[in-house]
Amino acid sequence: MSRATNPSPIDRATIQAAIDRALLTGTGRLDPDELTRLEAALRKHITALLPAADAATDRLWRGSLAWYTRRARVDGIRHQAGQGLGDGPLSAHIQVTTLARDCQWLLAEHRERP
Repeated sequence: MSRATNPSPIDRATIQAAIDRALLTGTGRLDPDELTRLEAALRKHITALLPAADAATDRLWRGSLAWYTRRARVDGIRHQAGQGLGDGPLSAHIQVTTLARDCQWLLAEHRERP
């Protein structure tokens, strides 16, 4: 089977650990190297979770409020994941925190398909 129809299982614990680390970045000194590593990890997890989010959205009645709301959220996450860290530690911190929240939403919405 192709990867698109039968993606590899999602490692929820690893994704949650990255989310937790990212959400703690504002509690101390903002380390640019750590922010770069977290951003890369979160983008990787988002990339892995997006196909299931797209599939769940496609199962909704196209044109319904639920479809538009979910499509906007998924497309927004995809767009945000394509942005860089920006200039400076504050911009990087905001991007990492945003990616962590987006990843958290995708993980909560994710359902393993048989």
